[in-house]
Order: sequence, then C-alpha cells, then structure tokens
Amino acid sequence: MLTTLAVLMGLTGVVPTVGAGANEVDVTLVLAVDTSRSMDFEEIGIQRDGYVEALKHKEFIDAVKGGLTGRIAISYFEWAGYVVQDSMIDWQVIETEADAIAFADKLDARPIATQRRTSISTAIDQGASMITTGPFRGRREVIDVSGDGPNNSGSPVTATRDKAVASGMIINGLAIMLRPSDAPGGLDKYYADCVIGGPGSFVLPVQRIEDFAIAVRRKLVLEISGISPSPTVERIAADAPTADCLIGEKQWRDIFDR
Repeated sequence: MLTTLAVLMGLTGVVPTVGAGANEVDVTLVLAVDTSRSMDFEEIGIQRDGYVEALKHKEFIDAVKGGLTGRIAISYFEWAGYVVQDSMIDWQVIETEADAIAFADKLDARPIATQRRTSISTAIDQGASMITTGPFRGRREVIDVSGDGPNNSGSPVTATRDKAVASGMIINGLAIMLRPSDAPGGLDKYYADCVIGGPGSFVLPVQRIEDFAIAVRRKLVLEISGISPSPTVERIAADAPTADCLIGEKQWRDIFDR
C-alpha cells in the first residue's frame, strides 16, 4: 500500500497551470463521513483522527501540488440517517500546507457524536448539492463516502447514485469493516455494486483499526491524482450476481416485523 502511494506521487509531477481562474481547481472533493450508532465513540474518534492525519500528511499536500492548477476545493459533513447540519465545513481551497492544516484543524475541533440510522442516499444527495451550488469548478467532481453499513433509510441508494453519476460526478467509497457486516458478501462488495460510480470510481476496505489512517490517506491521494487502484472486489464472471442493494432496508423492516 505504501509502495503504491510512492508510485502515485511520482506520477503527479505536473507543472501547475499559470493564471488559472480563481474558482478553477483540479478537484472539488466532498468528504461525507458516517457517524451512525453502529460505530462506537472509539471508532468514530479513530475515523476522525485518520482524516485529520491524512489532510496534514506530506503525500496529500504533494498530490494537491501535482495537479494542473496545483489546488483543490474541499468540504466536509457527517451523516447517519440524515445530514448533521452543524458538522458541515464549507468549501475551502487547499493550495499550500498551511491551507491543509487549517482545514484539518477545523475538523479536529468538532465534537464527536453519533446519530441513528444509515442513509447513504442522503449523503450522496447532499454531496451532489454542495458541488452543484458551490463556488468552485473542478476538472473532476468527487463525493467521498465512508461508512460501515448498507443504506437503510431515505431513498434507495442506487437511484441517487445514478443521478449524481449522470451529472458527471464520481462517487468513491471507504468501506469500514472493523466488525462483521450486515451486507452478505461483504460491505466492500455492497459499496462496489451499489454505492460507487463514475469514471475510475473505487472502494477501499478498512478491516483493522491500525490501517485506517493509511487507507484514508491513500484514498485522498488517489482521488486528487485521478488514478484508480487495483480492484479489491472482482466478479468471477460477467453474469455473477450483484449485491442486494436493498439489503439494509429489508433488514431494518425485518426488525419491526418480528
């Protein structure tokens, strides 16, 4: 994994464009972070620390500087069954190490809290809205969704994903698999089949707490560099069954039908 990062950084030695417009960036990136109650406070704290560490890391800064304009625009929010309104960190341009540290410090200062349910569709909708109405225009528009379970609230996730992808956006995923998943076949397969979409989209699994910070950093570098990792979830044949994209809704309904 670290070798992959080193290779990626060698591939991004691009001279930044001179005189790029003030609202022009290489990537508009929304970080949509799951804080549902299926994760305990320790796990959410580790997740938070992973993002803070990744945003301050030299590999992240180097990836930003390696783009055509040498800058990105980034925003952040937390979600569960709904978007946590007071968690939103508005768009900020990252061009220097100081910019990245300032954004990471805003994130680090947020209190840790959890909420009920899991609505990936709501997270995607919110991310798409923030990109569409935001002041920056990126060569790539990316919604970065991290979560530890399937969609069980709000609209079905596939229709929401397809709408965002049809508008030109890319949805990537970080499947948090620290505990057994409610998704048969694995949460990474569910994310691969039901959540991610767009050119070069990918999902990275996290299966051990100690791997979280590295996985977040790798994901951010890949997203900024526009390079897809080798797939971690592959179908054996073209007609192999996909994950049940309504499994979360069915499981939630079963709880109340007992």
